[in-house]
Amino acid sequence: MHTILSLVLAGLFTLSCCVNAGAQNSKKPPVRLLKYTTSLPYTVQTVSVRIGCFPPKLRAVLAHIAAKTGRRPIVTSGHRPHSGRAHSQHRHCNAADIRVPGLSERTIIAAAQTAPGIGGIGRYCNGIVHVDVGPKRRWSHC
Repeated sequence: MHTILSLVLAGLFTLSCCVNAGAQNSKKPPVRLLKYTTSLPYTVQTVSVRIGCFPPKLRAVLAHIAAKTGRRPIVTSGHRPHSGRAHSQHRHCNAADIRVPGLSERTIIAAAQTAPGIGGIGRYCNGIVHVDVGPKRRWSHC
C-alpha cells in the first residue's frame, strides 16, 4: 500500500512539474538564435558565443575546415570586444577558437593551414585550436 501511494504521489508531482513548466515557458518570449544556424558549416558551444559579426573570410576558413575534415567545427570563443590582449583578433571579430570532436589538434591545424585567407593558427593544451584572418603567424601554448 505504501509503495502504491508513493508511486501516485510521484506521478502527481511529475504532472505538476510538467504543467508548471509549460505555463512558465508560454510566458517567456522565444530565444532567437542566428537565422541560419542549421545551414552553417560550424556550430557554437553555447548561445553566449558571439559569432554574428564573423567576416566572410573567417566563415570561409571555418567552412574549409568542415569540408576538409568532414565534421562541423564547434566555436568555443568568437568575438570578445574586451579581450585582455590589445592586438587580439577576437577584439575585431576576426578570430575563432574551435574544437572538432573526435579529431586531434594536428588534424584540425592541417586542415586550417590549407584554408585560403588563413592568418593565425594557434594550439592550446586543452584541445582548442585558434584560427583567424589576421596576419600570418603560428604558436603553441602547451
